Amino acid sequence: MKLKTSITLSKDVLENVDRLAGSKHSRSSFIERVLRKYLRDRSRAALQARDLERLNKAADRLNSEAAEVLDYQASGE
Repeated sequence: MKLKTSITLSKDVLENVDRLAGSKHSRSSFIERVLRKYLRDRSRAALQARDLERLNKAADRLNSEAAEVLDYQASGE
């Protein structure tokens, strides 16, 4: 379901939208495609940031465990 809305854009932005949309696409469909891609990219970036945080936490834990093992081995016990 699509809803009608009104936005205000700078003249130069609107000219670029018209140029990029070309004669085959409406301004609305072009802007919707661009916004969908932007929202998808933001969602993907958030997931990747969360995954990176998890990986870094796991790496910190594993590095700490490895350091303990090396310390134990170096102490000759």
